[in-house]
Amino acid sequence: MTLVDLGRAQADCGSKAHGLGRLLRSGAHVPPGFVVLDDPDPDEVAQAMARLTGPFAVRSSGLAEDTAAASFAGQLETVLGVVGVDQALAAIATCRASGRSSRARAYASRMQAPVESHVPVIVQQLVPADLAGVAFTQDPRSGARAVAIEAAWGLGESVVSGRVVPDAFTLVDGGEIETTTGSKATRLDHREGALRRTAVAAADRRRPVLSAEQAREVAEAALRAEAVHGTVVDVEWAIAGGTLWLLQVRPITGVIGPRERPEAPVGDAIVQGVGASPGRVSGRVRVVRDLDGFGAVEPGDVLVCRTTDPAWTPLFGIAAAVVTETGGALSHAAIVARELGIPAVVGADGARARLAGMEWVVVDGDHGTVSSAP
Repeated sequence: MTLVDLGRAQADCGSKAHGLGRLLRSGAHVPPGFVVLDDPDPDEVAQAMARLTGPFAVRSSGLAEDTAAASFAGQLETVLGVVGVDQALAAIATCRASGRSSRARAYASRMQAPVESHVPVIVQQLVPADLAGVAFTQDPRSGARAVAIEAAWGLGESVVSGRVVPDAFTLVDGGEIETTTGSKATRLDHREGALRRTAVAAADRRRPVLSAEQAREVAEAALRAEAVHGTVVDVEWAIAGGTLWLLQVRPITGVIGPRERPEAPVGDAIVQGVGASPGRVSGRVRVVRDLDGFGAVEPGDVLVCRTTDPAWTPLFGIAAAVVTETGGALSHAAIVARELGIPAVVGADGARARLAGMEWVVVDGDHGTVSSAP
């Protein structure tokens, strides 16, 4: 069978689809869709799409992806805002082949995971999110038992890709909520048949994306997903018109384990951000502004950049630490940094300008600081 209804997805449909299928069968609110297992028949795809409402999100669902051993976070392809059968077939082909891309192969090698020449693909209704984000049912930086949430306006791509500094919410036993408001400078939406990134109004940048009630709703949904899967999970979610949807669930990877962070950072901070991957390391500053700068990065360098998308993650196998000006601790780049065991500081505003003249620095991924090397 080439196509499988998402609600019936099993392990042969890939870990992402299997996880969503388990959620659907448990009664969770998941957008409907189907899984493409082989080279698709256009008529079958057209018929399956006709039963749903577009636009669509087309995403990889590799057998080695989204597992407890390796997340492949951001390494395989996702195509958002797909309209019509022709676009869907092109997006399916892109996602099916993404398991053998150079970045996916490099990640698989570092994680000792298999390379997949063709991966299953999910075609799913795109939720027109007013706000969206990620929730972890365990703090991935400390291993503490808490629900960590990051959120921003519009589609969740802004959060997972690290394009914005999101709001952060931490919920501990007893219902207490710790909130940190991020800058949320831009948002991505599907409007008038296309994806559009626009500036967020100043008033919306200053106010939290989630109310306390909504944060608790997201946390409760994440904990129910954890109960279904029997392990701590990483959940992507979206809210549209007041309705909460679950878009993805996978085991949390790269957790350091229950630990206490060091009492204090080393020296006075030149740059302050959010500790996204724990640990402390010194290295030579290497400011990289675009893909053309990749060749300058040497083993042991501290990679400093505005943001990282999946194309940047091969550098994580070379760099001693990563510092970004945008992003959150639950973004794809932060997940990969934790998996590879390198310290990361994200959301460090002005890091490139402040560190450009520095030679050696100390990156503290627990406290989110970058200081002069002693």
